[in-house]
Amino acid sequence: MHYLLKYKLTLLGIIIGGIAGYTYYHFVGCTRGTCPITSRPLNSTAYGALIGALLFPSFKKETTKNITSENEKK
Repeated sequence: MHYLLKYKLTLLGIIIGGIAGYTYYHFVGCTRGTCPITSRPLNSTAYGALIGALLFPSFKKETTKNITSENEKK
């Protein structure tokens, strides 16, 4: 369970990216099969999931500790 909470943005990106990739294949796609990414639904879904996994964690806010209070004590 701790793993799911730690990587929730990455997992959400995989799910949403996969759905978006399949949706792109379904509505736009490639009719002749010459497009390497959109010629098959598996390729398009996997590519969308990969892009989602790389993109979504970039929206996470980083927390920083207050170092100034430790320096003031010295």
